[in-house]
Amino acid sequence: MAVFTEGAPCWVDAQLPDVDAGKRFYGELFGWTFAKGYGPSGLAYLGGEPVAGLTPKTDGRMPTVWTVYFATPDATALARRITDAGGQLITTPEPLDSLGTMALAADPEGAVFGLWQADTLSGFGKRHERGTFCWAELYARDTMTVDRFYGSLFHDALFGPDASPDFGRALVSSVFLAEMPPHFLVHFGVEDCDEVIGTVNRLGGRIQATPFDTSYGRVAVVTDNQGASFAVLQR
Repeated sequence: MAVFTEGAPCWVDAQLPDVDAGKRFYGELFGWTFAKGYGPSGLAYLGGEPVAGLTPKTDGRMPTVWTVYFATPDATALARRITDAGGQLITTPEPLDSLGTMALAADPEGAVFGLWQADTLSGFGKRHERGTFCWAELYARDTMTVDRFYGSLFHDALFGPDASPDFGRALVSSVFLAEMPPHFLVHFGVEDCDEVIGTVNRLGGRIQATPFDTSYGRVAVVTDNQGASFAVLQR
């Protein structure tokens, strides 16, 4: 199993109204296949390796969203450190069958993220490839506050001698809608952004931002056919 440093993004899942519709959408978009996950959830595979999860929303008031999970050897201890640092715990650590233990938290600005303590599922079986996780961007308004928060929680993953961070932080500036809350945006690797956004449109999704260049590659922001936003990244 892959071993992830505490604070490294190690898993993503989407909370969807219709998991079967999500399987059809992402199966065609990224070539994912699916197997039973925890409870009614589905695990997505690419090339025989786990790459993501699709989870049914248990409450219609919950957002339809992709969530990034950070690795930890002890979810309970990390949950305490999060609240001590000014964050909030949304759900307490809970075992998911034999796969691992998960919890949801929010940073001081309210951006939601997950914690993952591995058991039989260590996290991504593959990443940084076409159709797999390759980046998470945090959009924040108070950058000094969130820099201190994540820097204190995940110092080794961000700044250690072997660090190769898989997430960055961007300022929510005046180019964004005033009502847009701070949030993480999950990025999946693609070979050609322009080709992929054509497929997203054909599958009933929507384009939020046409391809643009960043320091880490060419990016387009889209939503799936149920409203979950994500980005595609061409490196």
